[in-house]
Amino acid sequence: METVQKGIVDAIQKHSTIIIHRHINPDLDAMGSQAGLQRTLQLSFPDKNIYAAGHDEKSLLFINTMDVIPDEAYKDALVIVCDTADTSRICDRRFSKGAMLIKIDHHPDHEPYGDLSWVDPSYSSASEMLVDLFLEYPEVFSMNKEAAGAFYTGIIGDTGRLLNGTASPRTLMAVKALRKFHFQPERIHNHLNKKSSGVSRLREAILMTFKVTDHGVAYIYLTDEKLAAYGVDRAEAANLVNVLSSMARVRIWVFFIEYPNEIRVRIRSRNIPIDDIARMFGGGGHSFAAGASIDSWKKADEVIEALNGKT
Repeated sequence: METVQKGIVDAIQKHSTIIIHRHINPDLDAMGSQAGLQRTLQLSFPDKNIYAAGHDEKSLLFINTMDVIPDEAYKDALVIVCDTADTSRICDRRFSKGAMLIKIDHHPDHEPYGDLSWVDPSYSSASEMLVDLFLEYPEVFSMNKEAAGAFYTGIIGDTGRLLNGTASPRTLMAVKALRKFHFQPERIHNHLNKKSSGVSRLREAILMTFKVTDHGVAYIYLTDEKLAAYGVDRAEAANLVNVLSSMARVRIWVFFIEYPNEIRVRIRSRNIPIDDIARMFGGGGHSFAAGASIDSWKKADEVIEALNGKT
């Protein structure tokens, strides 16, 4: 591997306290890469203090729960940020308080940061990157089934269960290596397949009420009132974003989800790069899966208009 990866390994070996961050509103890869890294380091270096920073996400508690970290823990600590392209999206703003900062990410590197930065968009996920790193240094790192399960969850999250075209032969090799740890992937899939009656009813309502422009941009507004009517939280609603992907005339699809102080935008597409539009509105992401936050429903109209120009 390249010098930067060796530098990451050296930094991990050097520091006695390691604090792992990921992005706000975590998805499966953010949580999976963070949890997998924490568990691998805890097993490999039992004498070190290894923390996971951020807020708990109710729908992802099956992957990991976050640690309560005192401010003083950051003194002389190594901070590693997983799966986060921009510093504005790092969960827990204390990430800059450590002695050393490392970025590990697979999104386009529009905002370089960190004392060491390993960014490689050819990977399907941050989870796959970390699996590759640990396999390259078996004399340093040891995984167990808990770490492997977390990494597997991250990989299937960002590859759409290996179906969205982002999985490469290297991805499949990583999955093959993880399967040796006997973590029972069927339990993970069964958990992800569980849907409450409210989520199922909201899914049906989305398919019945979404709108689509003449340019093939499908969209729906998920207001607080609508989510409350179905008893669905925002994270559960966000996970439904791909229900519009199978509609024949739809080329780009967008969810606008209302939060107390913002509207979060989840954008997906069929082979049309849309991450530049997300960046126009202060967000970012992958070429075909990106997001942003806006402050008004009027801005939602601007997002739709900008996306119309992509088709």
